[in-house]
Amino acid sequence: MRAKRRIPCREFALLVAFSLAAAGVLAGQRAAPNKEQTDDAAGFKEFTGRVDEYLKLHKTIENQLPALKNKEELPEMIAAHQQALARKIRESRLHAKPGDIFTGASREAFRHVIRSVFKDPQNATAHEHIRQRDTFKGVRLQVNGIYPDDIAETHFPPTLLQKLPTLPEELAYRILGRDLVLVDRRASLVVDLLHEALPKI
Repeated sequence: MRAKRRIPCREFALLVAFSLAAAGVLAGQRAAPNKEQTDDAAGFKEFTGRVDEYLKLHKTIENQLPALKNKEELPEMIAAHQQALARKIRESRLHAKPGDIFTGASREAFRHVIRSVFKDPQNATAHEHIRQRDTFKGVRLQVNGIYPDDIAETHFPPTLLQKLPTLPEELAYRILGRDLVLVDRRASLVVDLLHEALPKI
């Protein structure tokens, strides 16, 4: 019976190194982003930069207002603070319009991600949003307008939220009909709108 040939340590080490290098090359080939992914990443970076600019404005204005001592303040005091914040932000953004935050490049990035989540019309997320659209049919929003309290907590698909750029705690994504809405939570203000971001279902 022939004995198995033993591979010298040096040859074995070279073999392992070669295998790892080859695996790394293949992994790199698989991970290489295509043009759409590269463009989307650039679009999201631009969006994040615009969000940072808005956040600076928000904090500057909020710091000029009398601070609320705690969350147990009287409801009317909280409402007054919210209204004052919204009014001053609106005055500082008199010419705000759709696309100021959701820029051209980022609009395409958002639409690509949203389509990837909603591509299956049979999934539970799609059905949830069909019901939501019916509930708030006829509601019209505009940039710098107030986001109504009664739709402030509409359902947002967690699978979609995980794929979108992370927002600071002052802001939130909302969906109304087919529109993606960027909302200032503390001012209940519509910061920007991305019309018809969601596909028809």
